Amino acid sequence: MESPSAELVERLARVRLVALDVDGTLTDGGVRYAGDQEQVRFCVRDGQGLVWLRRELGLEVAWITGRGCPAVERRAAELGVQHLVMRPASKREALRAIQEQVGVGPNATLAMGDDLPDLGLAAGAAILCAPADARPEVRDRADLVTDARGGDGALREVAEALLRAQGARSEEHTSELQ
Repeated sequence: MESPSAELVERLARVRLVALDVDGTLTDGGVRYAGDQEQVRFCVRDGQGLVWLRRELGLEVAWITGRGCPAVERRAAELGVQHLVMRPASKREALRAIQEQVGVGPNATLAMGDDLPDLGLAAGAAILCAPADARPEVRDRADLVTDARGGDGALREVAEALLRAQGARSEEHTSELQ
């Protein structure tokens, strides 16, 4: 990922809420079944970055996903995600409700997504981030596009940019991997 501009670093420094799509952003976007069980693969590097955002920066974290399954609920709980919305009628409206609940406006919100429905998140955020393999329409609108693909460290890149912009460095953190 190329270094963010000075203007983007200033906007990253104001972020207080991180709103994330799940499928294709925090996962590789694949759906796997073992019998009746849905299996989802998450990247531990993304998990570590998410923990830093909460613990080191005190940011609110929301997962807003058009799908959802028990594995997503479990991973969100493991990582201490404060807001999980599965299968909303509108991602934009779900984000708006969370913003109202926590008292954070669009100007202090960062959204990350990979597909067209995630543009609803972008409508309510000052910053849009996208994984390297996001749809072209999303990458074109994004303020920051990661080098990593969704589910393979893309969120970690965004987390490290937020840590730097807000005066912390990921190399200084020693919490156990998530």
